[in-house]
Amino acid sequence: MAGAKNVQEQDLNQLLKVRREKLAELQAAGKDPFQITKYDVTHHSRDIRENYDSMEGQVVRVAGRIMQKRVMGKASFCNVQDLKGNLQSYVARDSIGEESYKDFKKYDIGDIVGIEGEVFKTKTGEISIHAASVTLLSKSLQILPEKYHGLTNTDLRYRQRYTDLIMNEEVKDTFIKRSKIISAIRRYLDGQGFMEVETPMLVSNAGGAAARPFETHYNALDEDVKLRISLELYLKRLIVGGMERVYEIGRVFRNEGVDTRHNPEFTLMELYQAYTDYYGMMDLTENMYRYVAQEVLGTTEVPYGDQIIDLGKPFERLTMVDAVKKYAGVDFDAVEDTEAAKKLADEHHVEYEARHTKGDILSLFFEEFCEEKLIQPTFIMDHPIEISPLTKKKPDKPGYVERFELFITGREMANAYSELNDPIDQRERFKAQEAALAAGDEEANTTDEDFLNALEIGMPPTGGIGYGIDRLVMLLTNSPAIRDVLLFPTMKTLGKESQ
Repeated sequence: MAGAKNVQEQDLNQLLKVRREKLAELQAAGKDPFQITKYDVTHHSRDIRENYDSMEGQVVRVAGRIMQKRVMGKASFCNVQDLKGNLQSYVARDSIGEESYKDFKKYDIGDIVGIEGEVFKTKTGEISIHAASVTLLSKSLQILPEKYHGLTNTDLRYRQRYTDLIMNEEVKDTFIKRSKIISAIRRYLDGQGFMEVETPMLVSNAGGAAARPFETHYNALDEDVKLRISLELYLKRLIVGGMERVYEIGRVFRNEGVDTRHNPEFTLMELYQAYTDYYGMMDLTENMYRYVAQEVLGTTEVPYGDQIIDLGKPFERLTMVDAVKKYAGVDFDAVEDTEAAKKLADEHHVEYEARHTKGDILSLFFEEFCEEKLIQPTFIMDHPIEISPLTKKKPDKPGYVERFELFITGREMANAYSELNDPIDQRERFKAQEAALAAGDEEANTTDEDFLNALEIGMPPTGGIGYGIDRLVMLLTNSPAIRDVLLFPTMKTLGKESQ
């Protein structure tokens, strides 16, 4: 095996050497492709295919990467890939000239060319360009994989996303859809009277979520700062300031593990609306999901794995207590206190920590027995207060809060509150979080005095929600892992994998 591998490496090195020699020849002849600064493109491949009847005989200029090439004496064919797909070109010596044709025959798979010529159909009915000129715009000095789909090393696809995009059309389509999804979200919210804003990424107090922050040092101020873990506390300040409907789409950073659902930096959208509550956020969420799916996919029935997710029907609404009752057969309304909850946890093999209370254990039961069952869109409502430090209490059930999470395909897609606007209550919640931090909970919040001051100025009743944009893209592109919808996911540095 080692001998065969060495032969392959020698062959590859020889091919790479030949490409560099070809470049040197071009440069010596005054034809250095890297000296070309622009090429005026008039059309893309799909435009020509879709409008062939009106474009037959028209002179066009396309540009892209050579993906296939067949040289047959005085005439050849090449297949050029651009942003919108592939298009064949017929390249004949008599049409582009003897010297240009001689150069063309030396071009390699992966080279980037510009082609000018008439649109026509070959005898076999293939829409093509009859080239009048071929211009080498960039020389590829590496060799593209022959069958990228056959690679079992997905690690390489994520590390070399540029190659992945070249070789896999469906990958490019995923990221085009991602852009369209975010644009559709903006259109929907702008149409609802929301204003898009930007808030700081470097903060002295990273609050608004249960997560460990990344920490760094700001040299100019000689202060330790953190990368934000959520967008919440600054957006609420804007509600205090009188901006009644605001949203932000931006990167947040959480110092946690990497798996199919998590990346340490990801795209979050949060929005806040004055004078509404979590029911208002539910209605907005249902309507926005339907709008985005219809705009991007043309349907509200979304294939995901072996399921069809129906975004057109009303989303199911269940309290967390009712969900645990439905899927675990345990009624937490009948559980008297923390001691009884821990006894139940022991009986059901649910792991917990000594500091956990009844509300924490209800949440652990939900995670253990319910989450993976929530395939169709489901709002899980009325969380225990222990896990919701920024949320209004339910007036009729003070141990619970006006909060929901949206679950689809067993994944949390959104998290929403009737926002806590009582500064006295908020200070007490922060104290409880500080105690949890001291007891070893590294994800607990710390007190934000400026935010408390803003609440004392006065915040109206407000509904707020956070959406995991990457998970929404996963759903609408039928992608199984978050890395499939991040152009450049977090990867361990090469050479450190075994450390």
